[in-house]
Amino acid sequence: MKIKGKVWRFGDDIDTDLIIPAKYLVTTDAEELGSHCLEGLKEGFPSKIERGDIIVAGKNFGSGSSREHAPLAIKGSGIAVVIASSFARIFYRNAINIELPIIELELVKKFKDRDLIEVDFLNGNIKNITRTEELSFQSYPQFLQRIIQAGGLMRWAKKI
Repeated sequence: MKIKGKVWRFGDDIDTDLIIPAKYLVTTDAEELGSHCLEGLKEGFPSKIERGDIIVAGKNFGSGSSREHAPLAIKGSGIAVVIASSFARIFYRNAINIELPIIELELVKKFKDRDLIEVDFLNGNIKNITRTEELSFQSYPQFLQRIIQAGGLMRWAKKI
């Protein structure tokens, strides 16, 4: 699987309340949540996203509460993958469970806002087309790849 999109840069410690403020937790509709994704950090962010865009952030992305609304909001906004230096553990699992690909990569400072990048999950590399650089990352273990390919944990569980 390959994903090509524009980078949206964020810093460290982006918690679930920043990803989707609590006042919007009255729904689990991904597109509705996505229309408010990260709106407090970048003005008008949800309306600027193009399907397939990519969030690149620093350490501790997705800390805070364990609700699945945060990865649902990201996915519902049109973001195709999140790359961060590190993720909160529960966010990592929730993202995989709802089929939102995420990548831990220490060298996130190599990416700037609006860089065009291509993520190749099969080969474990990221090409920064804008800056003509290439980085490698640890591919998912096979069982996580199967969950994502199935469309998330619940769809995978129904198949087995």
